Amino acid sequence: MAQASTPLNATVQQVTQRIRERSAERRALYEQRMADQHRRGVHRGELSCGNLAHGFAACGSQDKDSLKLMNSANLGIISAYNDMLSAHQPFETFPETIKAAARDMGSTAQFAGGVPAMCDGVTQGQPGMELSLFSRDVIAMATAVGLSHNMFDAALYLGVCDKIVPGLFIAAARFGHLPAMFVPAGPMPSGLPNKEKARVRQLFAEGKASREDLLQAESESYHSPGTCTFYGTANSNQLMMEMMGLHLPGTSFVNPGTEMREALTRFATEQAIRNTEPGGSYRPFYQQIDERAIVNAVVGLLASGGSTNHTMHLVAMAAAAGITLTWDDFTDLSAVTPSLMKVYPNGQADINHFQAAGGMSYLFRELINAGLIHSDIPTAFGTDMTAYTQEPFLEDGKLVWREGPEASLDTEVLRGVAEPFAPTGGLTVLDGNLGRGVIKVSAVQEEHRLIEAPARIFEDQNELKAAFDAGELDRDVVAVVRFQGPKANGMPELHKLTPFLGVLQDRGHKVALVTDGRMSGASGKVPAAIHISPEALDGGPLSRLRDGDIVRLDANAGTLEAKVDAATWADREQRVAELDHYHVGLGRELFGGFRHLAMRGEEGAGVFGGFEADDLARQAGQIHDEDA
Repeated sequence: MAQASTPLNATVQQVTQRIRERSAERRALYEQRMADQHRRGVHRGELSCGNLAHGFAACGSQDKDSLKLMNSANLGIISAYNDMLSAHQPFETFPETIKAAARDMGSTAQFAGGVPAMCDGVTQGQPGMELSLFSRDVIAMATAVGLSHNMFDAALYLGVCDKIVPGLFIAAARFGHLPAMFVPAGPMPSGLPNKEKARVRQLFAEGKASREDLLQAESESYHSPGTCTFYGTANSNQLMMEMMGLHLPGTSFVNPGTEMREALTRFATEQAIRNTEPGGSYRPFYQQIDERAIVNAVVGLLASGGSTNHTMHLVAMAAAAGITLTWDDFTDLSAVTPSLMKVYPNGQADINHFQAAGGMSYLFRELINAGLIHSDIPTAFGTDMTAYTQEPFLEDGKLVWREGPEASLDTEVLRGVAEPFAPTGGLTVLDGNLGRGVIKVSAVQEEHRLIEAPARIFEDQNELKAAFDAGELDRDVVAVVRFQGPKANGMPELHKLTPFLGVLQDRGHKVALVTDGRMSGASGKVPAAIHISPEALDGGPLSRLRDGDIVRLDANAGTLEAKVDAATWADREQRVAELDHYHVGLGRELFGGFRHLAMRGEEGAGVFGGFEADDLARQAGQIHDEDA
């Protein structure tokens, strides 16, 4: 077991303390509201007879009798199941498994509601991608609708991918009086190696591979139920949930359709019941998740080289729990967090290789023993974090946990703190006269981390493809794709551009991308300054940039500058883009209100405002109801 007594790293302690201090008032208000909700009643005992009759009318006689008695737990299931998307298709059978496990415990479970689950892999480069980021907040609201019936003593959240888990987390925080258990589905088995998939993509971009070749490669890579196996946002989600103690130990990366996966789902149900008031050990979300858990998630993200999407998602998730997290916190934690994983796009291995090399139990042991995470926080498993150095096994069909490996089984994939892949984390914040943004450097070679080249400005990702096809980018270039922020068009991912920029870099050119959009979960070898804030539509400095301006991106120094003299820069008019074509079609017109309300990327790019921060400002007389 990890050394629970290891002193906490001084920087981790300092960052945690300043988050606690800056969040003190809003966190206190959040906790007060959750405690008030608990006192008002967290389950069906508060419902009238008519309310309750509606709530169990469709149940079988056994469940109905249990629900009438009021002395057993009733779990609410929120699921992102659909059978089109590989990551969420396995959830089809989970509700029946959960209900059966609950009955065996003398309790009940009801399917409280489904939430949408869209796939960036399907919508990449398509208009539907412009709904992707906003789907996070739709998921949070849909979860709230499902749980609003107040029939439940705890909630099980079934989700995996990009915006789904952050959306579920935000809702879990606003229903923080309920115990929460996040239940993953697991990654698909390994398919075509990621390096080969990337090679075929680049050949296609150069016209050297056919569409049939490309489709075959993609089909061999994404080939069965389960999460995509590269280390993008989806698998980063799973790692972070475990780092916060919202998963069972070792549950994140067990393949779907296995005996172990079903056993973990049953145990998650049983543990959720134990965490309820009727179960005898009330452990609500709001008492479990605080600034220490958020710091653990950030450190885990940095140590693993995870998705830069979480520089937005974690800010929004923390805010929902009354905690103010900033990009500067990421920067300072990155400086002391070593890089311990190399999973594609940071390396050639996939998430199944990470699991086989030692997985989460080894990662936890290293981080705890180095004092880089808080080991004393409560978990949904009913322990503190030191139990997460264990991994699950089946003994005669019974689930047990044993200590995981003390040494990595493949140091090309997973290493200890004593010999990391790099001394610092995989994310860096950039700052300069072009605004603030983030860059994922874990997959970027050292020689590509400083780029100074003329800018080529685009206001649509398809314009960049056209310029590439015309040979206009066959040189040193900083490609700037602006008007891609939340207010402009919902901040789509721009991974469609990766093969083109990769080809230019392979030809020996100095290449970088700068955008107020996203290039996050699977961002790779080309340096990409993303989430630039404020965005161009919101008066951001990208709107002042012109073709030919020299742009300097220095990931090591954390700077992003247009090499334009200050007087010229100040005199420039801001470019105003025509964006109407982004706002109609495939349902985009339904999200006009979201675009209007969207906060900056650095603030989490959400549409809910500041939660307790706004309420406290109102109490202080700084804003009035008509301004809110």
